[in-house]
Amino acid sequence: MAGLSSSQIPDGEFTAVVYRLIRDSRYSEAVQLLSAELQRSSRSRAGLSLLAYCYYRLQEFELAAECYEQLSQMHPELEQYRLYQAQALYKACLYPEATRVAFLLDNPTYQTRVLRLQAAIKYSEGDLPGARSLVEQLLSGEGVEDSGGENDYDGQINLGCLLYKEGHYEAACSKFLAALQASGYQPDLSYNLALAYYSSRQYAPALKHIADIIERGIRQHPELGVGMTTEGIDVRSVGNTIVLHQTALVEAFNLKAAIEYQLRNYEAAQEALTDMPPRAEEELDPVTLHNQALMNMDAKPTEGFEKLQFLLQQNPFPQRPLATCCCFTVNMSILTWQLMC
Repeated sequence: MAGLSSSQIPDGEFTAVVYRLIRDSRYSEAVQLLSAELQRSSRSRAGLSLLAYCYYRLQEFELAAECYEQLSQMHPELEQYRLYQAQALYKACLYPEATRVAFLLDNPTYQTRVLRLQAAIKYSEGDLPGARSLVEQLLSGEGVEDSGGENDYDGQINLGCLLYKEGHYEAACSKFLAALQASGYQPDLSYNLALAYYSSRQYAPALKHIADIIERGIRQHPELGVGMTTEGIDVRSVGNTIVLHQTALVEAFNLKAAIEYQLRNYEAAQEALTDMPPRAEEELDPVTLHNQALMNMDAKPTEGFEKLQFLLQQNPFPQRPLATCCCFTVNMSILTWQLMC
């Protein structure tokens, strides 16, 4: 189906072809077909919904938000589209815009989700008291009509994130460890725990959880090419896919590099960066770029300064060198419904 155009698809098969592409995670190809189809029928609800889904999976969050905005204008009675728009804006780091859209939602059905999203926005903006107030409101169930059992679990993780940002690393460890024991292995939660251990200078348990993330990532997703660049194998970029994000491998390798760097194991730190799944330089996240520049400064100073100069122009700039912050839970499951349109 590579390079397939709408004209090549037999009558009545367009929807089936698009769904097969999505099933196979070939989102870019699905976007091409859907975009062409929407030029002919710009008010297709199903087409716009699927296009938004594909953009979201490709992490093109601003484009996804634009599609959801169109859908909410076409179908103002379906408030879930406004919720999805706010979520996409949040993922695009457009926090004021996400807040504005979230405040337009007054359907009690989405009250818990909106509060979670507002808490996540405040957390990302550094408004920790505001985020804590909303998390505690969710945990207590006060004034929340659709509160459910999942609130306590997500709330405990979010309290751990708040404790971490407030510098209470050991207390954060306790929250994350309890959540991990209750839920079983989750890559992002294991990363949060490893990061909290690292920040409290407990490097051995941090490395244990990092090793678990890497081992499971290699076993479950051999297609991500972990370690191949270090071994000198010429491999293609795996891209910034949702699967890569879900494994927490990039975060784990950056944190491993941070620990090795702190322990003055500079060669091991550099190896951690080359072991991570291969991506083209233009696909690298700010933290990885920052770490590459820092750890290769002696060997490639010009290249290192160029990367740092580039990062200074970005928003947001990674304020915390070598490692990223804990992952605040939103847990909205926003993308299941669209595939049922």
